[in-house]
Amino acid sequence: MLSQPTLEFGGHAAAGLLGVDALYRKEGSGGDGLVVVNMARPGEIAAEVFSSYNAARRWFEALDVESTELAEEDRRSYYRQLCRSTLAFIQWRQNGLPFEDQLGGFLHVPVEPAPQLELDALCEEIQGLLGGMGYHGDLRTQCAAWEDRNRVPPDEVEGVLGELLDEAWERTEERLLEIPAQKDDGMRVMTVSGEAFNARCDYLNRTIELNTDPTLTRPGLKHLAVHEGYPGHYVQFKLRETEFRRGVTAADVLLSVVNTASSSVFEGIADAGMEMTEWVTTDDDRVLGLLNRHRAGIGTGAAWRLHALGWSGEQVKNWLRDQSLVGGEGWVDNRMAFLSAPSRAVLIWSYWWGERVVTPTWRRLPTGRRRDFLSYLFGRMHSTQTVERFA
Repeated sequence: MLSQPTLEFGGHAAAGLLGVDALYRKEGSGGDGLVVVNMARPGEIAAEVFSSYNAARRWFEALDVESTELAEEDRRSYYRQLCRSTLAFIQWRQNGLPFEDQLGGFLHVPVEPAPQLELDALCEEIQGLLGGMGYHGDLRTQCAAWEDRNRVPPDEVEGVLGELLDEAWERTEERLLEIPAQKDDGMRVMTVSGEAFNARCDYLNRTIELNTDPTLTRPGLKHLAVHEGYPGHYVQFKLRETEFRRGVTAADVLLSVVNTASSSVFEGIADAGMEMTEWVTTDDDRVLGLLNRHRAGIGTGAAWRLHALGWSGEQVKNWLRDQSLVGGEGWVDNRMAFLSAPSRAVLIWSYWWGERVVTPTWRRLPTGRRRDFLSYLFGRMHSTQTVERFA
C-alpha cells in the first residue's frame, strides 16, 4: 500500500492533469484530448482550474519539486517523469516543440526509430519460422500465404473475437489473477471501418471497436482479445478503479493519459498478456507475435520519416506499404491516419517500447515473485523505467 502523502500526491497529479486537459480541449483540439479515459465518479477528483498554460506550467513545476519528497523510490521516479511529460506537453501547446523533443519529453524513450538491425533480425526469425512450418518462397510470399490460411472473413470476426474473449477471461482467472467483476461486466465487440486504429477499448461503454479494414487473422484476433480485454486494457482499468476505491492506490490511476510517461507501459501490459496467460501455444501464435513486433517497429520508422525527416505523406505511405508484411492496404491506411495526427504521432513508439520492457521483466522473475509483480504492475501507474526497477 502507498503512503498517505503519496496517495495525496497522486490525487493532486490527477487534478492537475484534468486541468491541463481542459485547457487543451478549449483550444478545439478535437479527438480525445489529453485525458482519454476518466473513471472518476462525481466528487472523486476535482480538476484544477488553470487560467492559462503559464499557470499550469507553474503548478506542475511546483509538483515536480514536491515529487522528490515522496517515500517510495518508484513513485519519486514515476511522478517526476509524469510532471516532466506534462511540462513538455504544455511547452508544445504554448510554443511548439520539435518532434524529437516531443518523443523524448512525452514518453521518455530513446529518440530514434526502431533500429533497422532489429527489424532485419525479426524478418529473419519470421522467415525461418514460416519455413519450418512449410511455407515456401521469399518472406513476402510466405507471409501472404500464412495470412490467407489464417484469415477470418469480415462478417465472422465479431463472433470469433467474442469466443476468444470468453476464453481469454477464463485463462486470465485460471493462470494469472481474479478479475474483480462478473463476466457480464466484460467487453462487447462492435465492428467499425475507416478508423485510425486496429482496435480500441472503450472501457466506459464496455465496447471493443474492431476495425475490419485490415486483413484479420485468427491469431491476430486472439491477440486482440488479450490486448483490449483480458488481461489487457479492461483488466488494467477494472483493477485500478477497484484498488483506488479500496483506498490502496492513488487517484491518478483513474485516468488514462496520452503523451505521457505511462503510455508505453499501458500498451506493454496489454501486449504481454499472451505470455502471462500462457496462451502462446502454436507456431501461428509465435508468428503473430513476431509480426506484431515488426509492425510496431516499422510504425516508428514511418512516423520518424514523416515528422523528423520531413518526407511527404505519399512517400511515407509508399515506404510503409513496402515494409509491411501483413494487414493489406487497410492496415497501411489506418497506420498513416494514426501517425499523421500531430497530437498522437509519438504514441506509435509506445507499441515498440512497452512489450519489450514488460515481458522481459515477467520472464526473469521466479514464479513466487510474479504475484507481487502483478500487484505492482496493475496497482499503480508506471513508466518503462519503474517497471524495469521491480526487484
